[in-house]
Amino acid sequence: MKKFINETMYEIVLYLEKELKSDNEVFIEVLNPDLEKDYYAGEIVIFEDKKFIYRSFKAWSDLAELLFCKLLIVELKVNTIILKFKKLNKIDSFHKDTNNEENEKYGEQSTFFRINKNEEPAFLCAYMNALKNVKIEEKQNILNLGINKADEFELIKNLLDEDTFSKINFVGIDYSKSAIEFAKKRFPQENLTFYNHDINKLDELNLKKADLLISIGTLQSSGLNFKLLFMNLIQNYLEDKGSIILGFPNCRWINGETIYGAKAANYSYSEQSVLYKDVYFCKKYLQQKKYRVTLTGKNYLFLTATSIK
Repeated sequence: MKKFINETMYEIVLYLEKELKSDNEVFIEVLNPDLEKDYYAGEIVIFEDKKFIYRSFKAWSDLAELLFCKLLIVELKVNTIILKFKKLNKIDSFHKDTNNEENEKYGEQSTFFRINKNEEPAFLCAYMNALKNVKIEEKQNILNLGINKADEFELIKNLLDEDTFSKINFVGIDYSKSAIEFAKKRFPQENLTFYNHDINKLDELNLKKADLLISIGTLQSSGLNFKLLFMNLIQNYLEDKGSIILGFPNCRWINGETIYGAKAANYSYSEQSVLYKDVYFCKKYLQQKKYRVTLTGKNYLFLTATSIK
């Protein structure tokens, strides 16, 4: 274990990168961030005639994320703290899941199914703001594509009173049979309908147009033609003055941790060109259709559109 007193963050990063090449766990002792006075990163704090450089808990958390590590607090001392950087297994990601059963990559037995995005503050707050922006309490027909186990409906239920929620017609569609069966048991109310169906073949369902269309982390799936599907949804499945909430993934989950940044093929680091290209396409298209469009969020970029016709 190495103790850092007044070394720069550059020196700390180099040390951790080197140690993590050979060890799965690295321990360091640093100044305890839990101080009464507000300090900025890099400011000098003096304890027992020693000059420490201050960093917040958030700074250490960010560093662990960038190094693909889980951050653990090992011991709290009087003025210092011992941190453990535990290397993540990059292979342990739902993107690597192999399931022989058809259409069950995101099903009840998958790694993805274990993820509850509503428990991730960066997702929860951005999605909640998007729902408030579209005035969710005024909606009558909501269509969600890629609903999985219906976490997105759960937050809507929490935001609304029981009477308002019961008056909205909800439709959720997903390719995973086990996820849809789970969603049906979770929401047995008559105003919620779930379909185990291919989004490429929506016309087979004869759906009613929605006044709110939601799709989070689905439209960019490899089996879908993103631009054509998006335009088809706006033209044929959304009411004339309806609203849209789209969530574009800008993160990965590894060993239970959320890692910021979209991962593109053939890149060893986060490369977000395709993400922003798709977001901009949707934004421009919707603005041409007389929608006010906002982009918010972090680990998920939320495109929220409301009609100004």
